[in-house]
Formats: sequence, structure tokens, C-alpha cells
Amino acid sequence: MKNKKTVISWMLYDFGNSAFATTIMAAVLPVFYYDVAAVGLKESLATSYWGYSQSIAVLIVAVLAPFLGAISDYSAAKKKFLRFFAYMGIIASVLLAFVGEGDYLFASILLIVGTIGFSSANIFYDAFLLEIADEEDIDKVSSGGFAVGYIGGGVLLAINILMILKYQWFGMPNATVASQVSFATVGVWWFIFSLPLFKNIREEKKTAVKRNQSYMKIGFARVTSTFREIKQYKHLLIFLLAFWMYNDGISTIIKMATIYGRDIGIDANALIAALLITQFVGIPCTFFFGWLAKKITAKKALYITLYAYMGIVILGYFMSSALHFYLLAICVGIVQGGAQSLSRSIYGRMVPEDKHAEFFGFYGISSKFAAIFGPFLFGLVGQLTGSSRLAIVSLVFFFIVGIILLRFVNIEKGVEEAREAYNSCRKSGGKTKVR
Repeated sequence: MKNKKTVISWMLYDFGNSAFATTIMAAVLPVFYYDVAAVGLKESLATSYWGYSQSIAVLIVAVLAPFLGAISDYSAAKKKFLRFFAYMGIIASVLLAFVGEGDYLFASILLIVGTIGFSSANIFYDAFLLEIADEEDIDKVSSGGFAVGYIGGGVLLAINILMILKYQWFGMPNATVASQVSFATVGVWWFIFSLPLFKNIREEKKTAVKRNQSYMKIGFARVTSTFREIKQYKHLLIFLLAFWMYNDGISTIIKMATIYGRDIGIDANALIAALLITQFVGIPCTFFFGWLAKKITAKKALYITLYAYMGIVILGYFMSSALHFYLLAICVGIVQGGAQSLSRSIYGRMVPEDKHAEFFGFYGISSKFAAIFGPFLFGLVGQLTGSSRLAIVSLVFFFIVGIILLRFVNIEKGVEEAREAYNSCRKSGGKTKVR
């Protein structure tokens, strides 16, 4: 390992910023948005506006991502951009403490700004992995950061739940004030655990690359080039289409579950507690699906997670009590990490050996674009029908289409296509021909 202190500092950033994903994106803010910020709105409208806010945030991040990726590759200023976007998310988190009754527009704007900061900072954070870890340690360091992030996000969420449930212990007048304070704690938590990274990371100045184009042109050219090239890999492309569909359904469940539960009358504290359960159930179950994939193949294990998600969505339509939400939260925790990790490993197997960074960059960017439609569909169906139950069941569409497309994917042939392309590239002197 190159520098243990730097690696620990890198992981601690994940420990800190994951609080934004748990407390603000998934657990506390959706309930607060429904009960406080959107008070006075028709119930289904509050849920719809939350969905639209999520879609707008993801759209902006998706548009920015290729250009920020180009900056990351071509500049020696990753640390500066990481700090800038991290502070953007941190400030937005703290400002959420000032959202009051009826301030749903202000809350939506801060959610969008915070999400842009959170996701954009992660682009530069991820780019530091290759600089802080030796090649043989990359998987270990990467998975370590992922695990530490689960713990950090879960720990602060547990503290925030205690603050909201027992607000008197903390000298607060009510749960609303406790929720507002919890948003500020996210910003403080994120800031504190970012400091070691900002202090100890040393950017390799030699990574700067001369360029004669703007970052915007470079980013657009890279995405266009990868899209043209990826079309020659039939099974990889079909899998990518399948992934876009079912992953949109998964991400929508994550983003909309809490506010949906509130809309159908489930107690706010029960909803937040259920999200905490999901957080910690996901850690061992992710490892379980990695083991299961070796026993029955990754594709079959992935099918299990997707059929489970279909069942979760359908049962969500009939959900009526906190107990039901707890059970569904456990189910989500069981399959969530498995679906995401198996998707990444299947995709990785079919990527040409010399194009991992390029194709995974496209994988991340394209999945962000795909993730726009789920929350938008959820919001639109809820607004048109006046029923959040119909909105949640509409997500079945994403899983059905994803499963159908997945049936046309032959992973072995996809691996063969990648191997042939790599060998052809080497024979032609490093220039892969696009069919």
C-alpha cells in the first residue's frame, strides 16, 4: 500500500459524505419534505414534486459528469474541484435546517444543489483511487471505502433517528426542529471527515495533460466515441440496455420509498428507522450474493434480485402498516447491494481489457441519464391519478423490461467479443476498429 495514512483519509471522506445519501436523500428529508416543506399541498402533489426534484438533480449531474470527468483526466486540479463540490453539498445540507412550513420550493432547490455537489465531488474522489492505491490493492481499498461509507452513513442516521424520536433529550422543542438540526449535522459530519483527505492527499501534478480543446468539447467527444465503439459489442450493449431499465427502478425505490410510505399514512419515525435497517442488512447480504454468484452464476443470482424487486413493488401497493414497511425494507436491504454489485461484475467481464476506464465511465454516466425517468414516471403517475399506490406499482414496468432484455444476454459470448476486440486491437497496433 502506497501510504496508509492517505488511504485512511480517503476512506474517511466516504464515511462522512455517505450521511448525505442516508439522512438527506433517503430517510429524513423525504419525510420532512412531505410533512413540513410541502404542508398545504395535496398529498399526491408533495410526492410528485419530490420525484420531479430527484429527476432534475440527476439530469444536471448526468449532463455535468462527462465534462467533470474530462477535467479529472486532463487537469492537475482534482483536489480543488473535489473541495469545491464537497463544500457545495455541505452548505446545501446546512441550509436545509432553515426550511420551514410551505418552503417546498426552497427544499427542492437545496436538494438539487446538494445532490450536484455530492455526486460531482464523487467523480474526483473516485479518480484519486488510482493515485493512492497500488494496483494489487485497488479492489481492497475500493471495497474498504464502500464498507466504511455504509458504516458512516448508518451511524449518523442512527444518531439523527435518536434525536428525532427523543428530541427532549437534546433540549429541542419538537421533532420538526430535531429534523432541521439533523440536516445541519450532515453538513458538519461531512465537513469534519473531509478534512483528513483535504490535508493529506497529494495530487500527482504529472497527471496534467496538454489539451487544445475546451473541457466541454473533450467530454462530449469522449462520450460520443465510447457510444460509437460500444455498439460493436452486441451482448454488452444489450446488457447495458437491461441495466438502464431495472437500475432505474431500483434507484427510484431508494429515492421514493420513504415519501411514498408517508403518503399512505405510515408513521414518520417508523419510516426512518426502516431505512436504517436497510442500511445494515445490505452489508452482509451483498457478500452473500457474491458467494451465490459463484454457485449458480452471476446472471441467475441477478435474476433472483430483480424478481425480488418486482415482488417488493407489487407488495408495496398493498402496504398499509409500519410492520409491512419494515418487512419490505429488510427485503430491499437483502437484494439491493447484490443487484448493484452483480451488475457491475457482469458488465466488467464483457468490457475489453484495455478499455476498463473508458467503458466504466460510460456505464456511470449513462446510468445517471437512465435514472431520470423512474422518479419522473412515479411523480407523473401520482399526479395524474392522485394515487401514490398506482405510482409505486408503475415501477414494475422497469423490472419487466430489464428482465426480458437480460434474457438475450449471453455473458460467455460477451466475454468472447471483448477478447476478440482486444486481440484485434493489439494486432492493429492499438487502434480498435468500430464496425
